[in-house]
Amino acid sequence: MELSPVVLPFACLPNVEYMSWMIHSAGLNIEVHETFPRQTCRNRYAILTAEGPFMLTIPVKRPGGNHTPFKEVLLDDPAKWVNNHWRAIESAYNKSPFFLYYRDVFEKIFRKPPDTLFELNFQFLNTLNQCFDIKPSFQFTTKFIRHYPPPVIDMRDLIMPKQDSAQQFPRQDYPPYIQAFSHKLAFAPNLSSLDLLFNLGPESVDYLTRIYHGNIA
Repeated sequence: MELSPVVLPFACLPNVEYMSWMIHSAGLNIEVHETFPRQTCRNRYAILTAEGPFMLTIPVKRPGGNHTPFKEVLLDDPAKWVNNHWRAIESAYNKSPFFLYYRDVFEKIFRKPPDTLFELNFQFLNTLNQCFDIKPSFQFTTKFIRHYPPPVIDMRDLIMPKQDSAQQFPRQDYPPYIQAFSHKLAFAPNLSSLDLLFNLGPESVDYLTRIYHGNIA
């Protein structure tokens, strides 16, 4: 079932819900002309550690303060966060079935990050699409539109690093799969797509296609 056109935020290592929208939507726009909002999926993503879901935040610099456009947001000094992020990912997933298979392509990005958040998110998204073996049709917005008319589905303020959009749409069903700490922790749905990829590998795209977004046409 194809959904109506969707506008998504430009998320960093986006969650499972985000990637399912990419697969199911009829037309996809990714917002890149908004003023950068803090504490959102633009620079935050959630992984599963031995203690449970854990949020990782990429430090950024906003040259224009609160009015900095997304495309002008810079990454803060990578020395402050790159090693911590990668160590956290490696510790969380080094025993997952497909971590060794995919680790190199993501570690390469972490070790030599670009200057801007836009470029970093673009590299991560392209890499995820390649690993999932999907070719979603999407484009970046050409200007900022505050309110989109129906039938466009505006998800810019609804996609969060570790929750779904149940406040507006019917709750998605995230079927459980075996995670790294399933022997001690309950299933944690809708984490960063890294969790799905490292645990399910080539079966990830089948999982994404099963996520239902309600009766939205």
